Amino acid sequence: MKSTALCAAVLCLGAGLVGAGGAQAVPGDTHIYGVHETRTLDCDGGTLFVNGVNLVVHAMGTCYAVTMQGSQNTVIAETILNDVTVYGNDQTVYFHNGDPFLYDRGRELGMTNRLARVPA
Repeated sequence: MKSTALCAAVLCLGAGLVGAGGAQAVPGDTHIYGVHETRTLDCDGGTLFVNGVNLVVHAMGTCYAVTMQGSQNTVIAETILNDVTVYGNDQTVYFHNGDPFLYDRGRELGMTNRLARVPA
């Protein structure tokens, strides 16, 4: 009886893990990690993830979203469609096109960040 209950619990747990994939990377997403670097890339419709210190990223094309962590990072994007989410301090995200939702988690915690649409 105990082994049957244990097997059922393991199967339920395994089934739950197979379906749970909320934080997995999607093909086409770009992850940038580093310190004091400058990069130019094409978002190609994916999400741009930036995590580091003093990174400058020039994102061409269309980004689905931009998510940043760290401090003193800058992203200058051509187009952002869905959202901009920023954690950390002294972060900058400027974009020329799109109407993304701007979620500045750093500002909620008293840190200074800049998220804005700028002329092309």
